[in-house]
Amino acid sequence: MTAARSPYRHSSGWPVRALRWTAAVALAMCLGTPNPALAQQPAPCAGDEHRQFDFWIGEWEVTTPQGQRAGSNSIQSILGGCVLYESWEGATGSRGHSYNIYDRGRGVWHQSWVDNSGLLLQLDGALADGRMVLSGQTESATGTTHHRVTWSVEDDTGDVVRQFWQSSTDGGATWNVSFDGTYRRVGN
Repeated sequence: MTAARSPYRHSSGWPVRALRWTAAVALAMCLGTPNPALAQQPAPCAGDEHRQFDFWIGEWEVTTPQGQRAGSNSIQSILGGCVLYESWEGATGSRGHSYNIYDRGRGVWHQSWVDNSGLLLQLDGALADGRMVLSGQTESATGTTHHRVTWSVEDDTGDVVRQFWQSSTDGGATWNVSFDGTYRRVGN
C-alpha cells in the first residue's frame, strides 16, 4: 500500500510553505527590496573631499613641453563616484592604469599605479593650493627612489591640466623630471 501524498508537502518532501518562503526570499534578493533606512543615507563618497580630484576626469591628449605627443589618457569616475580609474596609452607603447581614492580613514588621497614595465607606484597626498600633490617611494636593487607627482589646472576652462612627475634618488636633496605632460581635453 502506498501512502497518499500530503497536499502540504512537495514531491521532494519539503513542506510547501518552506518552498514558498524560499522562493519569496530568492525573488526579493533578485529584485531588491527597498530599504528606507538605506535610501536616506548619503552616498558614501558624497563629501567635498571626494570631489577634489574630479578636475582630472575626462578624455585627454597629452603632449610634452616641446609639443610632441606623449600619449592619451582616459580618467573615469567609477564605483559610485568613490574611485577615479586611469587608463594611459603612451605614444611609445607604454601602458598603465591607476586607481585613485580619497582614503577617509587616513584623510589622504591615494593612487596605486601599475604599468607594462612592471612598476608598482603607490602615492599618497592631498589637494594643496589648488594642486593635487601625491608622493611615495619605490625600492630597487640600486636603492630607494622618491616620487612626487603634481596635477594642476592650467586654464580657466578646466580643459588643460599639467601632470609634473619628479623623482629623487638622494632622499629629496635633488629632484629630476620624470614626466611633464600637458593634458588637453578632447571630445568637448
